[in-house]
Amino acid sequence: MKALTLTAYEQFEYGDAPDPEIAENEVLVSVKACGICGSDIHGMDGSSGRRIPPIIMGHEASGEIAQVGGAVRKWKVGDRVTFDSTVYCGKCPSCLAGQVNLCPNRNVLGVSCGDYRRHGAFAEYVRVPEHILHAIPGGLSYEHAAFAEPVSIALHGVNRLPLKPGDSAVVVGAGLIGLLVVQALKAIGAGFVVAVDIDEKRLALAKELGADAALVSSDDVPAKVRELVGNPDGADHALEVVGFGPTIQLAVASVRKGGSISCVGNLKAEVPFPLQALVTRELSVFGSCASAGEYAEAVEAVASGKIQVEPLISAVAKLEDGADWFARLHRNTEGLLKVILKP
Repeated sequence: MKALTLTAYEQFEYGDAPDPEIAENEVLVSVKACGICGSDIHGMDGSSGRRIPPIIMGHEASGEIAQVGGAVRKWKVGDRVTFDSTVYCGKCPSCLAGQVNLCPNRNVLGVSCGDYRRHGAFAEYVRVPEHILHAIPGGLSYEHAAFAEPVSIALHGVNRLPLKPGDSAVVVGAGLIGLLVVQALKAIGAGFVVAVDIDEKRLALAKELGADAALVSSDDVPAKVRELVGNPDGADHALEVVGFGPTIQLAVASVRKGGSISCVGNLKAEVPFPLQALVTRELSVFGSCASAGEYAEAVEAVASGKIQVEPLISAVAKLEDGADWFARLHRNTEGLLKVILKP
């Protein structure tokens, strides 16, 4: 098969790669679309340590089943599918409790981190265990179906919060996931939602997609948030979708006493944390890792239009041109959001 392989950090080779061999409980998917994730960019340059070359990356994908393993009963050749990025065992205490994202045996498509290497979907074919497959509804394009994975991450970040209908929320970071978080908040009944970012174009898009207000990141954002949500103490919740010290501090400063913060961003391994504000204002902080059961909900949200993905597509390109698109995303000078590669 043809594949886009990361052969060394910041170096790709498009060419022949071994066809995946499927196990009894797996299917072989003919990939029709695969999005470039921000984590792929950080993996490509070596900064995350989770894409040790050589590796075929790619985990936001959709396609058509080309072959089924001997033990597969639910799926057949020709089925249109998308799939979770997390491969979990389904048998451990975490999986049985519904926390499949915390499975000690988990691995992720397109990731090599020292503990394991599992090739992903920047290729003509990818092998996938049947238990993480989801059917693509009729009429939903492969390009849109490939958004189910990042949408599930946004939904999980929101679901981690004790959010009640009408609650106010601040979304710090209006990148791809932040824009999906804004929509996820509105889809489940949040009240006033404020988007915060340094990019005015992305803030304008956040408002088009449902944010009630958009603020350019600055020292007085918390004060403006308090004014906008009508609470002199702050918003009910904040979602931090960057993973950077200043944005963590901004999220903490923007919520009311007793409020909660969902940490979705993961840019830095360690950041300064305003511990005293957390303690004296009795804030709750929730980590949010991948998704845990939200995938079917994500597929439905995209198919129904409750969460719009078309405005987030910057380009659809050939897989053979993938190296150039990775370089453009890495330079980060064009305001690109989602680039989808097609084998």
